[in-house]
Amino acid sequence: VQLQASGGGSVRAGGSLRLSCAVSGRTFSNYAIAWFRQAPEKEREFVAGIAWRGGTTSYSDSAKGRFSISRDNGKNTAYLQMNSLKPEDTAVYYCAGDLYGSGYGILNRYDFWGQGTLVTVSS
Repeated sequence: VQLQASGGGSVRAGGSLRLSCAVSGRTFSNYAIAWFRQAPEKEREFVAGIAWRGGTTSYSDSAKGRFSISRDNGKNTAYLQMNSLKPEDTAVYYCAGDLYGSGYGILNRYDFWGQGTLVTVSS
């Protein structure tokens, strides 16, 4: 399966971005999709995830209330809507897939990764 993340860019604090993760090569609906991010000199961290069925979502504490993950199985695409962005949200954002997964933030559960998209938030 191939994942391609897009939608990153530069915004001011308080702004919004929507990231997309397009999936090809396998049955998209069978995969939990999660977003992780990695800031310079920091470890990759979980942001949000959505289960392969049922629509169950999970969020990191920093993402709760500001970010929203969704999926469109008809378009083989998952989204991360990010609102009220802060400078500390600056990172490369990666989407990842976990076959029949729950969408929780266990990094090594995810076997397939996109290439990342850079989000820069200025103050």
